[in-house]
Amino acid sequence: MASAKLGFEQPTPTQVQTIPPALQHKDLLVSAETGSGKTAAFLLPTLHHLLTIPASHAGTRALVLAPTRELARQIFQQCRHLCEFTELQAGLITGGDDFKQQQKTFRKHPEIIIATPGRLLELLEQDAPNFDELEVLVLDEADRMLDMGFSDDVLSIVEHCNTQRQTLLLSATLAHQGVTKIAAQVLKKPEVVALNSLHDEHGNIEQQIVLADDNDHKQKLLAWLLLNETYDKALVFTNTKIQADSLRGPLRGQKLRVGVLHGDLDQKDRNRVLELYTQGDINILIATDVAARGLDVKGIDLVINFDMPRTGIDYIHRIGRTGRADELGLAIALVKNTEWNLMAGIERFLKQKFKRRTIKEMEGKYKGPKKLKASGKAAGSKTKKEPKKEAVKKAKMRHRDKKNIGKRRAPSNKPSTEQVPTD
Repeated sequence: MASAKLGFEQPTPTQVQTIPPALQHKDLLVSAETGSGKTAAFLLPTLHHLLTIPASHAGTRALVLAPTRELARQIFQQCRHLCEFTELQAGLITGGDDFKQQQKTFRKHPEIIIATPGRLLELLEQDAPNFDELEVLVLDEADRMLDMGFSDDVLSIVEHCNTQRQTLLLSATLAHQGVTKIAAQVLKKPEVVALNSLHDEHGNIEQQIVLADDNDHKQKLLAWLLLNETYDKALVFTNTKIQADSLRGPLRGQKLRVGVLHGDLDQKDRNRVLELYTQGDINILIATDVAARGLDVKGIDLVINFDMPRTGIDYIHRIGRTGRADELGLAIALVKNTEWNLMAGIERFLKQKFKRRTIKEMEGKYKGPKKLKASGKAAGSKTKKEPKKEAVKKAKMRHRDKKNIGKRRAPSNKPSTEQVPTD
């Protein structure tokens, strides 16, 4: 009933391949791109397990770990919707929220906990939660958790969990070295469900680059794109919090409805911005990579990389915010001269070529790297070697003569045989 209320009609390929083995209580290693319905793919079999097998104890039976507060909150909300017509209770544990209230959450013994690793580990150190009887552990966006430095935290949390649990590990890629390493430590004879690789072409996302002279030129290009492209919601990525904040004022000056999301905002402000964006009160969100994962908002059909992401994996996760559930999306990267090599490296990494685009109204001077011009001689032609000059033989000098260099000779009493020139 809850799934019908949420509009679930046909399962996605991720759900088709993940749910049956999950229902058999197998450990799973799942590779699935963002927007593929993976949250329901692990929540539905987990809830089914909790509802069909009576609880043997009071306490947490299922734990879901997520890398960011935003992703944890969205999983929590979807979990609550799916539990609406059941007696199952879920709790949310993330950084930025009241620590004592979260301790109280555990005392209420919710069957399901959705948490970020850092805050959960703090609570574990205070002996607040008890996972001795845990039945299901889910590590969502495992590659992102490892990239954010949560590897040790995750392993510490796993050590507190029941060894007889079922474990589901989900990642955007299985090519991540850290993912395969941690999978070997936490999974037992897992079934692998690989639905994608890093080099998927994202056929429903058109990927473009626009060349820019500098950041000022980028800012003008960004304003032009946001004023002239057709979109429901746009997401603009920057590499730094300072850059994100600096773009807000000029864009609002263009009468654009803009919000900013980054790690320096406290949790209340982050929640408020996401709520405004989700409801459409603002339709442009400027964000750092804190939003590259865990931001599941319908209607994002334009992603602009104001700064080129630092890695190909980050690029994949950024553009993955659009083109979700087979909808069409547009991803545009603004590239200045110092970012060309980075952009070209990401193209090679993805084994695809981005579409070059020129905006005539905003065309700059930078046209890409200059091709190396061949020198005056034809490439590959051999140059004639000049004949070696014969070495000039130096006259040998006696040691005593070397010692006398620069010294005046004492006058000799012997008559000279040389003719002395007269004036």
